[in-house]
Amino acid sequence: MKQRVLLSWSTGKDSAWSLHVLRQDPDVEVVGLLTTVNTTHSRVAMHSTRLAIAEAQARAAGLPLHVVPLPWPCSNEVYEREMRAAIAAGVERGATHIAFGDLFLEDIRAYRIRQLEGSGLRPIFPIWGEPTGQLARRMIDAGVVAVVTCVDPKQLPPSFAGRTFDHSFVDDLPPGVDPCGENGEFHTCVLAGPMFREPLAATVGDIVERDGFCFADLLPDSATAAAQFGDRT
Repeated sequence: MKQRVLLSWSTGKDSAWSLHVLRQDPDVEVVGLLTTVNTTHSRVAMHSTRLAIAEAQARAAGLPLHVVPLPWPCSNEVYEREMRAAIAAGVERGATHIAFGDLFLEDIRAYRIRQLEGSGLRPIFPIWGEPTGQLARRMIDAGVVAVVTCVDPKQLPPSFAGRTFDHSFVDDLPPGVDPCGENGEFHTCVLAGPMFREPLAATVGDIVERDGFCFADLLPDSATAAAQFGDRT
C-alpha cells in the first residue's frame, strides 16, 4: 500500500524540492500541501508569500492546498492547537504520513516527531542530511527558479532580498551562511521547477524591513495574473 503523504508547504525551495523527491518514489502518493497563513496579512509565515501565489503553486503542482489560518501575533499554544486540528483533518482525508523539507536542524526534527506522536500521521524527511551546498546547486541545475523573499539582516546583508536563487546568489553568500538558508538566513518562494506543470509569473515589488527581517514582496505579474492567480492579487 502506498504512503499517502501530506507535505508541509512553505512555498520555498526546500518544500518544493521535497515534492519533487517524493514523486520519484513509487511507494508514495502526495495527496496535498499543508501551509500556515497569517490571516491578518494573508501571507505564509516567514516566507511572506501572498496566499494567492501559494494557491497558484498548488495548482501548478496539481495538488490541493490545505490552509491552516493563524492569527498575528500567534502564540505557540495557538499554533500547536491549530496544527493538531489540521493533522486530524488530514488523517480523516486518508493521509498516513506528513513530510517536511528540513535538512539538518536536529531540534526542529525532534520537535516535529514529538508533536506527531499519537496523531495518526508519521513524519518523513525526504531531503534530510543532504549536503546543502550540493543540494542548492542541484536544485538550480534542475530548473528550480526561486526568489529570496525574506532575509535575516543579522546573518545576511539586506541587499540579498529580492534576488533570484541562482548560482550567482550562492557564489555571493558570505562565509558561514548556509547555501540553503537552513539556519534561517533567508527564505524563498519558488516560481518554477520540475515539481510544477507550468511556471508562475511574478515580479519583485517593495522591499521593506519589518519585525527585524527584510522582506521582498513578490507580486503576481499583471499580464498573467487573471489566468494563474484569479482575482486575489
